[in-house]
Amino acid sequence: MNEETDADWIPAGADLSRPSAARIYDYLLGGAHNLAPDREVARRLEAIQPQVAGVARRNRAFLRRVVRFLLEQGVRQFLDLGSGIPTVGNVHEVAQEVDPEAKVVYVDYEPVAVAHSVMLLKGNPHAAAVEADATDTGAVLKSAPVTELLDLSRPIGLLAITLGHYLPEVRGVFAAYRDALAPGSYLALTHLTNDFAVLSDPRVAETMRSTQDNIYPRTKDEVLALFDGFELVEPGLTTSANWRPDRLAAVVDPEADGLYAGVGRKPHAALQT
Repeated sequence: MNEETDADWIPAGADLSRPSAARIYDYLLGGAHNLAPDREVARRLEAIQPQVAGVARRNRAFLRRVVRFLLEQGVRQFLDLGSGIPTVGNVHEVAQEVDPEAKVVYVDYEPVAVAHSVMLLKGNPHAAAVEADATDTGAVLKSAPVTELLDLSRPIGLLAITLGHYLPEVRGVFAAYRDALAPGSYLALTHLTNDFAVLSDPRVAETMRSTQDNIYPRTKDEVLALFDGFELVEPGLTTSANWRPDRLAAVVDPEADGLYAGVGRKPHAALQT
């Protein structure tokens, strides 16, 4: 089988000439929705840093914990920006296990990610996917899935998991979403940094430049600035594995973790920036 033409999860007309971060991430998580060029880049990354798959798995585990946390806070609506290719433990699976009527909208600009999301969500009236660039805030918020499923006058869980470091200018993007969200909404994010040893090798960024998605690692202060207008919840900005870890989980050395992680709540008296 020619995987580029015969796979039913690849939409017609999709540009598969360059690897994508979404498909590389899928490979690192053990998924099957990736192509030979994606696997080649992933293997180059693993040759540079053998722990890169572990970073991906810990990031995914953070996402699941965040969704459960937000459900405990009463949030029943989720907007997942840069959602990637669905794999085990998707946002709607975690949320709807607690509340079958929880609403989830996935947003990605990668056609394979969106096509597979649409297939997965067929028959689920409370979840949908939209193909859009997350930086085009207006297009995302005015899209049919968002306007039909989400109520922006009520709290929303805005998920930006491993999104910010693919954007050369991210602060204004997050601020635009913040301004559109109701008080009581939350922003949850993870972000690549060079502050820790595990992903600080410049060859990581250089390798990603051969894909559709360049990366822009940021310092702790730069990541903290993305929470302007939000109040960080405990334990503040930490790393993905160490944000409210499961009770029996081992503490992971930040130097081996590689991603900053945090959750902030939009207060009723919004902070001025």
